Amino acid sequence: MNRRTFVGNASLLAAGLALPTTILAAAAPAFPVVRPAASQRRFRSKAVEAAIAEFKKKVKDPELGWLFENCFPSTLDTTVTYGQRGGRPDTYVITGDIDAMWLRDSSAQVWPYLQLIDRDVPLRNLVAGVINRQTHYVNKDPYANAFYGDDAKVGEWATDHTAMQPGVHERKWEIDSLCYPIRLAYHYWKKTGDAQPFDAQWQQAIRATLQTFRVQQRKQGLGPYKFQRVTEKATDTQPLGGYGYPVRPNGLICSAFRPSDDATLYPYLIPSNFMAVVSLRQAAEMLAALAPAEAATAADCTALANEVEAALRQHAVVDHPQHGKIYAYEIDGYGSQILMDDANVPSLVTLPYLGAVPATDPIYQNTRKFLLSEANPFFFKGTAAEGVGGPHVGMDMIWPIAITTRGLTSTDDAEIRACIQALKTTHAGTGYMHESFHKDDPKKFSRPWFAWANTIFGEFLWKVYQEKPHLLT
Repeated sequence: MNRRTFVGNASLLAAGLALPTTILAAAAPAFPVVRPAASQRRFRSKAVEAAIAEFKKKVKDPELGWLFENCFPSTLDTTVTYGQRGGRPDTYVITGDIDAMWLRDSSAQVWPYLQLIDRDVPLRNLVAGVINRQTHYVNKDPYANAFYGDDAKVGEWATDHTAMQPGVHERKWEIDSLCYPIRLAYHYWKKTGDAQPFDAQWQQAIRATLQTFRVQQRKQGLGPYKFQRVTEKATDTQPLGGYGYPVRPNGLICSAFRPSDDATLYPYLIPSNFMAVVSLRQAAEMLAALAPAEAATAADCTALANEVEAALRQHAVVDHPQHGKIYAYEIDGYGSQILMDDANVPSLVTLPYLGAVPATDPIYQNTRKFLLSEANPFFFKGTAAEGVGGPHVGMDMIWPIAITTRGLTSTDDAEIRACIQALKTTHAGTGYMHESFHKDDPKKFSRPWFAWANTIFGEFLWKVYQEKPHLLT
């Protein structure tokens, strides 16, 4: 994403944003009310409110209760616009401080609520509305990653050198942008059995996804997509006429950008290809069950999933001198690879969270040890915390999402507890998660309003509460 702003106390005041009450008034309560008042919330869910009440009652740590109350409902409180479009649910979801809907972020922002939708019909309709809106966007442009609520709006990136059109906020081709809507749709369908969102338009979006993935294997040449931006930020544009560095086709799918919205260096982005395998199989299962006329498309999805999976087995694993066989982050098919991880999901650390590999997979375990060490160039360890960041915000900046997903993918109680403690002590008194914070100074952070970071943190706390409540004391 763009317009990343580092925000400390002084800049919050300069921007006209309220400082946490604990900073402004020494006599204020330890945990001031920072959640929007009920009258100002965008959407209310009785199931989410019940979860908050239960967590606060049962978890004895008042700060964790306060953080859960603020963070878990953040998407509903501040980012959703719910209505009807053509007589069907329709939900527009902004990221927070950017008024645009990312296919990835919007899916991730409502994902934690899926477990509650059987208790709350309005919440279920809201999620169905996200699926319907995403279907519309994928059919509009499967190469775009972010869209406006107004299909006629021309935004700040209209001058990018790519096939921009009104209604598109940004056109950075990212594999995961097409995977996330499938992930959300599949698990919504499994949870509810509701086939309503999966009509001819949704089936068209799956065909568009399949076609885009096939083209971006680049077996028949570069394909129609290219992207360049006039910018001083190297991670915001692609070289060589906008096509990026060359690849030798090997069955994997090229991604021009990472889930961070940063340009890839080598286009075969491994974690996103792993996610594509999962998503293609989910799409195939849905088509087989819900659209018998699309049997050929379902078979093609399965075939492509098998092809990408085989290519990952053959090309994604490298031998590291200390850690043994590990997964590369990016490769080019010529033998070059990048060994690192990025905070944004999909990442290599999050492969079990996405259902791509079991947590017990030996190669994953080797990879995880490598990534959660200073052998990973974007793993930062300071006096405040340790964790993964990425090029997007810069060096020494740890992302709460990375600490959260480390906890979500851990089976070790001590590690899970350490992740909770790190997140608890680095919110800078705001009661919310941020995009990133400095490894030595949590008061130096970026994006005070970033709903994905908040909601996934709530997801993590709720999971621990249900499965390992002793770690919250």
